Amino acid sequence: MSPAVESWIGRTETNNDTLRTEPAHFMQATIGREATLQAGDSLPPLWHWLYFLEAKPLGELGRDGHPKKGGFLPPVVLPRRMWAGGRFEFHAPAPLGAVVTKRSTIKNIVEKNGRSGALCFVTVLHELFLEDGTLALTEEHDIVYREDPHPDAPKPAPTPAPTQAKVSEVVTPSQVMLFRYSALTFNGHRIHYDVDYARSVEGYEGLVFHGPLTATLLIDLAARTFGQAPKSFEFRGLAPLAGLQPFHIEGNCDGGAMQLWARRYDGAKSVQAVAKF
Repeated sequence: MSPAVESWIGRTETNNDTLRTEPAHFMQATIGREATLQAGDSLPPLWHWLYFLEAKPLGELGRDGHPKKGGFLPPVVLPRRMWAGGRFEFHAPAPLGAVVTKRSTIKNIVEKNGRSGALCFVTVLHELFLEDGTLALTEEHDIVYREDPHPDAPKPAPTPAPTQAKVSEVVTPSQVMLFRYSALTFNGHRIHYDVDYARSVEGYEGLVFHGPLTATLLIDLAARTFGQAPKSFEFRGLAPLAGLQPFHIEGNCDGGAMQLWARRYDGAKSVQAVAKF
């Protein structure tokens, strides 16, 4: 690992935001629900991604639409950035209308060589605090940087999803859904709205469904199944959901936990997750 990258470990930044009701209403509309949330209601799990948004000038963006590396995130030379997964602990409800502080720390950086070439994993610790200092949420966010795809490189064999699920729902992606979630999270990554870029530069079948949105739908499925929000949640991306093909979010209860996954049209497991209650 280069000293320039390694020196980023331990870097911290702090941001404040108000959990306004409007983004939550827009999120409800994005997933096909009526805008029922009100001030004082608990923010649904993982909807904190609608807040603390970063808005860099256009001249400070990279080719993919993300802010150029070397600010808070380390100056990794690999060009492609993906959301690999995350782990969450929910300590206290965060009510809509509250002023919340988010403290982010570069926890770890690991370089590896995989089947597709060089990889760099960056883990960022996010902590959300209420105004009285109460810790509401702990998140470990895994980012992976990788090389551009080689046109002749064989694609890895996908992991098959389980064939038996207690709970199963169909998600039908659309360009509008992807646009709305990108707008709500101010995510400029072109793989979600620029199909030519997604195919020709990053090698996907088509527009890519957001990994965080998949995780949000999975934890929502678990919360509705158990009738309460989980105490912890973790997810990991295994294969992309690309091309606007319908997919299934599914799960099985396992005592006080729920094993969850997203099943692609071809039967592959795209995301795996577990929620604990």
